[in-house]
Amino acid sequence: MTHSKSIFTHKFRLRTTLVVPFVLQIVSAVGLVGYLSFRNGQQVVSDLAGQLQQEISSRVQERVRVYLEAPKLVNQINEDAVRLGTLDFNDLESARTYLWKQVLRFKSIGHVGMANEKGQYLRVGWINRSVGSEEPQLAEQLKRGTGDLIYHKLDNDGHPIEVVKTVPNYDVRKRPLYQAVLKNNRAAWSDVYINFGYGSLQINASSPYYDQQGNLVGVFTSQMGLDQIHNFLQNLKVGKSGQVFLIEPCGELIATSLANQSLTVGTGEAQKRLKAQDSSNPIMRQSMEYLTVRFQNLNNIKESTRLDFKLDGQTQFLEVSPLTDEYGLHWLVVVVVPESDFMAQVNANTRNTILLCLGALGLAIAIGILTTRWISRPIERITQAAEDMAKGSLDQHLQPSQILELDRLDKSFNIMAGQLKESFETLEEKVKERTAELASANAQIAALNDQLKAENLRMGTELDILKQMQQMILPKSDELKIEGLDIAGFMEPADEVGGDYYDVLQVDGVVTIGMGDVTGHGLESGILMLMTQTSVRTLKEIHEQDPVSFLATLNRTIYKNVQRMNSQKNLTLVVLNYADGKVSISGQHEETIVVRNGGQIERIDTIDLGFPIGLTDDIANFINHTIVELQPGDGIVLYTDGITEAMDINNQQYGMERLCNAIAQNWSRSAEQIKQIVIENVRQHIGTQKLFDDITLLVLKRQTNIYNDLDQPAN
Repeated sequence: MTHSKSIFTHKFRLRTTLVVPFVLQIVSAVGLVGYLSFRNGQQVVSDLAGQLQQEISSRVQERVRVYLEAPKLVNQINEDAVRLGTLDFNDLESARTYLWKQVLRFKSIGHVGMANEKGQYLRVGWINRSVGSEEPQLAEQLKRGTGDLIYHKLDNDGHPIEVVKTVPNYDVRKRPLYQAVLKNNRAAWSDVYINFGYGSLQINASSPYYDQQGNLVGVFTSQMGLDQIHNFLQNLKVGKSGQVFLIEPCGELIATSLANQSLTVGTGEAQKRLKAQDSSNPIMRQSMEYLTVRFQNLNNIKESTRLDFKLDGQTQFLEVSPLTDEYGLHWLVVVVVPESDFMAQVNANTRNTILLCLGALGLAIAIGILTTRWISRPIERITQAAEDMAKGSLDQHLQPSQILELDRLDKSFNIMAGQLKESFETLEEKVKERTAELASANAQIAALNDQLKAENLRMGTELDILKQMQQMILPKSDELKIEGLDIAGFMEPADEVGGDYYDVLQVDGVVTIGMGDVTGHGLESGILMLMTQTSVRTLKEIHEQDPVSFLATLNRTIYKNVQRMNSQKNLTLVVLNYADGKVSISGQHEETIVVRNGGQIERIDTIDLGFPIGLTDDIANFINHTIVELQPGDGIVLYTDGITEAMDINNQQYGMERLCNAIAQNWSRSAEQIKQIVIENVRQHIGTQKLFDDITLLVLKRQTNIYNDLDQPAN
């Protein structure tokens, strides 16, 4: 009582109680609206950046593929020309005019050439056309094996007019354009390389040509400069300050949208390609560092991926997508867009939203305070009147209120005051009446308690009797002593009265064994088990041998009794008939375990041998039987699901595998020892867990002359 009073030590005025939650609700609503507005703006920015990146990446991939298709197309055209006899690998000199016409038609091609397995090579093109030079050039080495590669200037008709330079000991078969084909055994791109004369990046597309016997005859080559891709990216607008760059998985730059970003470092023969992670641009450098950490090996990037990272506290949206083709090309297109490119307007809208929310908050608080005062004053009058009534002044009358609900409260208070005054006047008489009624009710409750105790005592006695009857009708030890057989049985109910059944009968030399499991346990299940035991014994005494007729008759008897009891119970039942080493099995129950002399296990599924007893009046069409022959030392084990479904403290079932292992490992023992070992194994598995279902086990062995029993059973 003292504790409950301490809870309400701090009191609040009605105005405070009304105003504070009202203000908190408004503050929460305004704050939530502002936060959601800001988050929605961020989400819109993220979506917009993603769409922009996807569009930029698609445009870059589309344009680059257009550039890359030209060299491959030229090689394919030249291959067709060889097959048609227009070009000949054995007469490269005759191809000069044809190749000259090609470089005139394909503006993006730097040069076109042919090389054969004899080491002869001829190409026609431009001196670094990608940087604006339009000076035509011929390079040829027409000697077999190794010779001088001679460079000629060409006139406007493609005829050589002047030797420019000579490269001695030139073997085209050792050059990258030829080695790329040999290495990949197919059409392939060479590695991107630097034209040291002009500091630009170039790449060759090489395609092999084979004769009808599959021998390599020669190689078509078509070179393009990558400056045209670089120039395209330079003219590409990526938001306000975004950028796009093209790299190889090793990180070396191919092209970039940055105006002042060089693709190489060094000069002359020391010139080499620049890696993106070594760029002076912080966004490009940080992007590559993030991708390297994220993917470890950039060759692992097989599909377009959207990411984001922080640079100086600012979010950068990044999309990387692979660019591949049938020539083995593998480049990466990287598009980076700073979040700040889109957030300026979002931040402005957020500031306006916050200002509007603060204004609405102030106005709402002022209105809330005025409204609270208007509501609280009539309530305070009611409170004062109630305090006066508590002091004994019952003559109270409140004036009507302008608020409908409070007006109703005033009227109710006035009526209550009148009724209270009247109640005080008649209270003593009503107390006497209520006291008499309580005394009568107490007497009735006491009588009901006595009746309930008697009923509980009677039901407990009936359950004890039924439990004793169940134990009494179980097979006695003498009944289990059957010539030629070693039999042991066990049954333990989960409740006072169980629903499991097993029996062993011997009539006219035939041993009949039955085992069943009634749904649930308790009084109804126990009665149904007794009915089943009686029915089985009756049918055996009248010498009913046909398994179909046996189970069908038993089912009709049980079904009619179940209907008469208005019960929902039923049971599974398996019946075994043994004679002269053969066992007939019929009825639906758990799997029947057949154990051979060496401990080998065979499991017989009884699902197709019968039907649950008591579910329907006619099950004859569902009944079947199977015959198992038992040699000396063989046997059968029957059980109910209380064993296989026994749970330990971790809700793990005992299971068929443990049961079969325990039986197989101890089959050399007697039936009684096997039974004890299995039951002890189950109890160890259950541990301190409660037994939730009846457990029943029966072990039958066809006897041999000698048992190989051990002194101590193995678990």
